[in-house]
Amino acid sequence: MKILMVCLGNICRSPLAAGILQYKADNADLGWVVESSGTSRYHIGDPPHRMSQKVALSHGIDISNQRGSQFAKEDMLTFDLIYAMDRDNYADIKRMSGELWNEEKTDLILNELYPGEDREVPDPWYGNEKDFREVFDMLDKACDALIFRLTGKEG
Repeated sequence: MKILMVCLGNICRSPLAAGILQYKADNADLGWVVESSGTSRYHIGDPPHRMSQKVALSHGIDISNQRGSQFAKEDMLTFDLIYAMDRDNYADIKRMSGELWNEEKTDLILNELYPGEDREVPDPWYGNEKDFREVFDMLDKACDALIFRLTGKEG
C-alpha cells in the first residue's frame, strides 16, 4: 500500500500526517509506504516546520528527514490512496491531476473519522505549539481510523 498525504506547502500538516501513519504502519508490520507533498512550490526541498518536528518527536516520531515536494499528476498512478488536509488542497489535487484524476482514491483525511462530513485539518502555520499539537491529535486519530478501516487492526 502506498499512501500520499497532501497539504498546501508540505511543511506542517502533510509531513505530520505521513510521519504518524508511517510510524503506526511500521509498528503494525503493514509494509506500507507513506509520503507527503504539497500543492504549492513554496517549500520544495525544505524540512518540515520546526514545530511539526518538535510535536512529532514528542510522540517518538522523527520527521526531520522528510523534504518538501510538490504534488504531480503522476502521483495519481503511483499511490493507492491520496489524502488532502482541506477542501482547497482537494480541489488543487483534482485540478493538477487533469486526465489522471481518480476520485475513488482521493479524500479528505478527516473523512476517516467523520465520514462524508468533509471536515478540514486547520493549517497551524501562523499558530503556536498548541495549534500544532491539536493538528497532531486530529491526524493521529484519523490515522488510527484509517488503519482500522483497511486492516481491522488497532493503530
